[in-house]
Amino acid sequence: MDILEKIVVDKRKEVALRKALIPTSQLEQSVLFERQTVSLANNLRNSTSGIIAEHKRRSPSKSVINNSLNVQDVAKGYEDAGVCGMSVLTDGKYFGGSLDDLLTARASCNLPLLRKEFIIDEYQILEAKAYGADVILLIAAILSRDEIKQFSEFAKRLHLDVLLEVHNEEELHKSVMPSLDMLGVNNRNLKTFEVSLETSKGLSERIPDDFVKVSESGISNIEAIKALQPYGYQGFLIGENFMKTDNPGASATAFIKNLL
Repeated sequence: MDILEKIVVDKRKEVALRKALIPTSQLEQSVLFERQTVSLANNLRNSTSGIIAEHKRRSPSKSVINNSLNVQDVAKGYEDAGVCGMSVLTDGKYFGGSLDDLLTARASCNLPLLRKEFIIDEYQILEAKAYGADVILLIAAILSRDEIKQFSEFAKRLHLDVLLEVHNEEELHKSVMPSLDMLGVNNRNLKTFEVSLETSKGLSERIPDDFVKVSESGISNIEAIKALQPYGYQGFLIGENFMKTDNPGASATAFIKNLL
């Protein structure tokens, strides 16, 4: 089993447990459920930097990245830096995140927030909305075309943006549909963990222009962004690069200044 399959097996158990503990009616009654969402896709279309900055404590490929920061400071710092949106990892077992991180980020900034999660059930989309997210991530590698359609249409009914992540042409082919806002190309090979920007470059012309193109993983310098912009990319997800420093907000500020 590769890491993604392992995560999905654990995620199914976790979601079943959460559903048993908190009924959907309780999620729908949350204060944030009625909140008007902010579109990340629109922010990216109108931005010169296109940075989506991430809060990530650890990952299966890098183990601990940074455990010492609080989400509130990170969210405020990113907002002050002028990023387009913030990605918050909510997976506990593999990434050290939680839904509370999403809630804290929501209370600390007005940025569009992406719930970065392995979504395999509509219940998780309700959770995203209830905890203050504006955007959900769908991963083509773990979902069928029918599931992508079902989940993305459900998210749109909740006024959430949808970022769909692909790793190759086959995944892209099964995924393109009108209920998506952004198509993200993950430059990391999930079997080897190797990262190559060529993945984003190669898939760029196969992504219809109706979607905002986002490049994810392995973007650690300005050169990478400059290399991807001519291919039509307007969004750049940066996690470890900012999180491995003592002050992600200050790192993001310096990065954006240099980029512009």
